[in-house]
Amino acid sequence: MALLQANKDLISTGKKEFNVLLNQQVFPNPPIPEEAMVTMVDDWVNFYINYYRKQMVGEEQEQERALQELEQELRILSAPFLIKYRTFLKSF
Repeated sequence: MALLQANKDLISTGKKEFNVLLNQQVFPNPPIPEEAMVTMVDDWVNFYINYYRKQMVGEEQEQERALQELEQELRILSAPFLIKYRTFLKSF
C-alpha cells in the first residue's frame, strides 16, 4: 500500500531539512568522541521523528509506516556524515 501523498511530501521536506542540518555542522575542536557524535545524530533523528509525528495524516497504521520510512531515510542521510566524522577523528 502506497503512502498518502501528504505523508510523502512531509518525508521529502524532513529529508531536505535534515540534510541542511547535517551540512551546517562544523566539527568541534577539540573533537568529541565518536560515540558522542553518534548519540547526537540519534537525538537529531528522534527529534525529527517526533516533530513530524504530529503532522502525519491518515490512519494510525499509515502514519506509523510513514514515520518508519522517514526514520530510515534520515538514517541513510546520516551515515555519510558519521563516516566523515570518523575520518575527521583519524586526523588527530
